[in-house]
Amino acid sequence: MNPSYPVYIVSKGRFNNCLTVRELEIMKVPYKIVVEPQEFDLYNKNIAAEKILKLPFSNLNQGSIPARNWIWDHSISLGFDKHWILDDNIEGFHRLNRNMKPKVNSGTIFKCAEDFINRYSNVALSGFNYYNFCKTTDKVPPIVFNTRIYSCILIDNKIPFRWRGIYNEDTDLSIRVLKSGYCTILFNAFLIGKITTMRMKGGNTDTLYKNDGRKKMAESLKEQHPDIVNVVWKFNRWHHSVNYKPFKNNKLIKKNNKVFANKINNYGMQLIN
Repeated sequence: MNPSYPVYIVSKGRFNNCLTVRELEIMKVPYKIVVEPQEFDLYNKNIAAEKILKLPFSNLNQGSIPARNWIWDHSISLGFDKHWILDDNIEGFHRLNRNMKPKVNSGTIFKCAEDFINRYSNVALSGFNYYNFCKTTDKVPPIVFNTRIYSCILIDNKIPFRWRGIYNEDTDLSIRVLKSGYCTILFNAFLIGKITTMRMKGGNTDTLYKNDGRKKMAESLKEQHPDIVNVVWKFNRWHHSVNYKPFKNNKLIKKNNKVFANKINNYGMQLIN
């Protein structure tokens, strides 16, 4: 089972090591990887041409923002109400169930998430949490409401926003939709294993994030949202700290025509040794 909405990977400089492509190929999930024109041939050495979209611009020094907005418009041009946008350094997709986090081998988790989100009319962003943020020794809920959505995001194309800035674009977009009264849904039931920012060559690592990049990232988000963001030093590096409590009362609006079966649906997924 595969997602109903298009899956895009935004990528630069990782033509020899695009982890997300590797995983989606294993899972047989259809996707398009979006690259700058000067890198098309490099990506095409490892990825079929029909799976690559060539951007109409290059080297704008604005991070991935122009590409992300181009992808948004591209999905609308195809007639879709939503689209998935994935970072290119995801090394695995997992299901968290009964305190185990096995890898999945199909796109079923995308379809599960879509069907759940489509019960409601006001979910602007949703996505999968990070593997490392859900420990098998902890008790965590299957979903978390009204928080940030990172790296593997299902976006409602109709919301009146676009990507902006250079740093922390996913946190900024999450905050803006929450401030406008929309909801976000973060799935703990479905997880992504992602290489930590600045630990992998390519992408923005060699440009935006070098030197004191982490502090610049945190400070830029505080400038955008000084009412709920602070810059803090922990784990031997700079971080942003966001207070999401003001959005706890953002409520889901159920679609009137949705009828839900009162039983568990595993969508055919099975745990296999």
